[in-house]
Amino acid sequence: MALTANSSLNAWLSYLEQLHPSSIDMGLERLQQVAQRLALGRPAKQVVTVTGTNGKGSTCAFLAELLRAEGLRVGVYTSPHLLRYNERVRVAGELASDSALCAAFAQIEAARGDISLTYFEFGTLAALLLFQAAQLDVAVLEVGLGGRLDAVNLVDADVAVITSIGVDHAEWLGDSRDSVAAEKAGILRAQRPAVCGDRLPPQSLQNKAAELSAPLWVRDQAFYVAWTEQVQGPVWHWQGRSAQGELLELHDLPPLTLPEDNAAVALQAFALLGFSLDQARVASALQAAHVTGRLQVISLPPPYAGRELLLDVGHNPHAMQFIAERLARRPLTGQRHLVFGLLADKDLDGVLAALTPLSGSWAVADLPCVRSRAAQDIAQALTLQGVTASVHADVASALHAQLAKSEAGDQILLLGSFYTVTEAILWLRQQGVDVE
Repeated sequence: MALTANSSLNAWLSYLEQLHPSSIDMGLERLQQVAQRLALGRPAKQVVTVTGTNGKGSTCAFLAELLRAEGLRVGVYTSPHLLRYNERVRVAGELASDSALCAAFAQIEAARGDISLTYFEFGTLAALLLFQAAQLDVAVLEVGLGGRLDAVNLVDADVAVITSIGVDHAEWLGDSRDSVAAEKAGILRAQRPAVCGDRLPPQSLQNKAAELSAPLWVRDQAFYVAWTEQVQGPVWHWQGRSAQGELLELHDLPPLTLPEDNAAVALQAFALLGFSLDQARVASALQAAHVTGRLQVISLPPPYAGRELLLDVGHNPHAMQFIAERLARRPLTGQRHLVFGLLADKDLDGVLAALTPLSGSWAVADLPCVRSRAAQDIAQALTLQGVTASVHADVASALHAQLAKSEAGDQILLLGSFYTVTEAILWLRQQGVDVE
């Protein structure tokens, strides 16, 4: 039976998963044809496109809060989702409804004819249709993979953002920082500014910016972050410039839940969109930014009250290094217990090298997907580094085991994949723990 706008969202998503022979099909030609048939225009008056190896989600969250604090109507498109597909599309701070998504899917299905689209491409077109209809002031679009050939690159950005550059998805982006940077540089547009959070951007990115005459605002060259210790604790300071070159400064900003480095990138992009920086409004907006599964602290009820549970979707060496550095700044009164699962295409050795300095007991688990790395393989890799890990068939079992052996004052750190965090949240909800 053919799907319609009245079909359920689950039915549509099941259909989209089977629609294309590959989950990834790099290239924009098919997408451009369907976009033309849909008469798809600009999704908002201004557009920011965000790519990077790490930090995309938190940078988008910071930007959205900064823009909303100005009273603007903002749309945000991110991926992947944790629990509900609707998390990918937010309009004016609200998740897109099932009915709105299904109506957009039906419109795309009618327009595409015999043109094949991937799950992500279908979803990107749906988000752009919803944003166009919502009469947005600004759309913040997170790139799914790379940049140059990603579906989000269908849209010309007023400001392009590259949060960080590391080697990930090597089969698609190449196995060097230079090749990865070349792909991410594909989101740049002629004579339009770009912000780069990587302190030492590879030459390929710099060459592309020069070729396009796109002003490139690089961390520690065009904008800066510094920390100072005060009696009440550490505070951070930001310095950047407007598009006209005016010096901009913010001082004594409080520590954030999400990475301050990504907040600094968002602030520079925000300034290049032409907005002024009010100290109080900026500080409030940055503190309001939230991304589920990024060093997220969960309060546990009895019988596990008093434990600190941290969830993080980090899955590559760069992300793990940040987590290790951030945890080193947090006082640990008890013991640490780690719960870990990883996909097979990730750099296991690099990830473990960043994590094993964090002393504690380990529980490793299989993930509920065909791409999961076997927990037994992870345990063997840990053994080579002198660490013993218990092996579990699923994340819920591993988390339950670590909680059972913990005591008040202990910390449970769960990380390694979106799948790891999703399984943990589902299990926690079964235990009556509300996780947003």
